Amino acid sequence: MKKEKIPQPTIERLPIYYRSLLQMQEEGIKTVSSEDLGARIGINSAQIRKDLTYFGEFGRRGIGYEVEGLIEHIVRILGVEKERKMILVGVGHLGTALIRYKGFTTKNFHMIAAFDSDPDKIDQDVEGIRVHDLKAMEEMVQKEEVDVGVITVPAADAQRVVDALVEAGIKGILNFAPTQVVVPQHVQLRDVDLGVEILRLSYHLTNS
Repeated sequence: MKKEKIPQPTIERLPIYYRSLLQMQEEGIKTVSSEDLGARIGINSAQIRKDLTYFGEFGRRGIGYEVEGLIEHIVRILGVEKERKMILVGVGHLGTALIRYKGFTTKNFHMIAAFDSDPDKIDQDVEGIRVHDLKAMEEMVQKEEVDVGVITVPAADAQRVVDALVEAGIKGILNFAPTQVVVPQHVQLRDVDLGVEILRLSYHLTNS
């Protein structure tokens, strides 16, 4: 399997399949057809089968997919079985909420530290996570071999913080800052702009 040949929309749908399968597992469902899975998440069953075929043959004709087995396959595809360390930069209201969010840990991403330049926040603890001076970030990233940086800083500071994370050796960045940032090709960047999403929602509400 060559990852570069897998369509990006297929990759984007894998976490949706994973989440739905976990819910089924919690409900005690042992097997599921592509039709039933598609009905749950609003995706055509043929698309689901096509997506999964990129990674192998997992279902059985007349039976469907074994929920537990398919979860294990998707876990390996997504790399969720590997523990990854992450830090957060910008301990404001959103940053504090993300530190408290337990969903990262369930995906094997573990917040180990937070950073800020505000003296009133430095050396404070948020849910057991110590807030460090931003100046200590590079040393922490390299010493602890941190994989991911989460930024919740003001727009004006975002690129500078991203550049510092990249220089320190961060491999992936989750950007909650309300601005576009630029990273080298070898760094994975995901933008989560809540303001943009609310405007998209507004459009659909207005034009529905």
